[in-house]
Amino acid sequence: MKKFLLVAIFAPAFSMVHAQWHLNLFGGFANYFGDLQSKAYTTQQAHGAFGAGIQYDLTGHFSLLSNLSYGQVGAADKYNMQADLKARNLSFQTSIVELNVLAEYNLLDLSTHRFTPYVFAGIAVYHFNPYAFDSLGQRVFLQPLSTEGEGLPQYPDRHPYALTQMAVPMGGGIKWRVSEHVVLAYEIGLRKLFTDYLDDVSTRYVDQTTLFNARGAQAVQMAYRGGEVKGSTSTYPADGTIRGNPGHKDWYYFSGIRASIDLFTNSNRFMSSSHRGRNGSLDCPKKVY
Repeated sequence: MKKFLLVAIFAPAFSMVHAQWHLNLFGGFANYFGDLQSKAYTTQQAHGAFGAGIQYDLTGHFSLLSNLSYGQVGAADKYNMQADLKARNLSFQTSIVELNVLAEYNLLDLSTHRFTPYVFAGIAVYHFNPYAFDSLGQRVFLQPLSTEGEGLPQYPDRHPYALTQMAVPMGGGIKWRVSEHVVLAYEIGLRKLFTDYLDDVSTRYVDQTTLFNARGAQAVQMAYRGGEVKGSTSTYPADGTIRGNPGHKDWYYFSGIRASIDLFTNSNRFMSSSHRGRNGSLDCPKKVY
């Protein structure tokens, strides 16, 4: 009797799990919007991105997801259309490792439709570490150099930025069920950040001598690189000269293809194609005598 009760209680939950867990695989590109990339969404200077995660369907419309993603973003003033920014000659790159938890909503139930738009939002923690290449081609990490005076006593309002931070992912796309157990999607996912230093550029130049005494010659070299432009006669800007725009935080985004693969098989989850209506909805099966 006890065994019967246990089966009666847990069997429905077990069958539900078989219908609701999915493996998500993502591949596409990553880019960012900030002081060195003025376009809100572009493939210019984009780099690759990929990720994997788990999805659990609460209903035919709502799902919970968790993903681990990796991408590379970067930009350079030499591609800028503004002459003053091109003369600044700054650049950066960084890899981004992100772990997120998302809630997702499908406009249509994919158990009865082949296509559906969807949206998602959630919370994420990510790690970045901006760097640039010096005039000799050597990689230089920028955060320890305090290029805008972060952490220097002469600039008490400029604090060092953390390399691991929180973000708010949001986005959407469209899904297409290609088989009973596989769904493909194209999506764009934006990340709202709480830092303006993803690219190590935010506010104003600091005094050249102060920066040299605190962080050395390399910090001065990486804070302003206009002198490296061929034919340039520019010199390091005066203390307080605008270097970036602190009024707008940086963003990064992933865009690409996601494949969702059922981790378990449940033959009763979907009706065969012979039982589907012309519009993709399910017809009732015929009686069998």
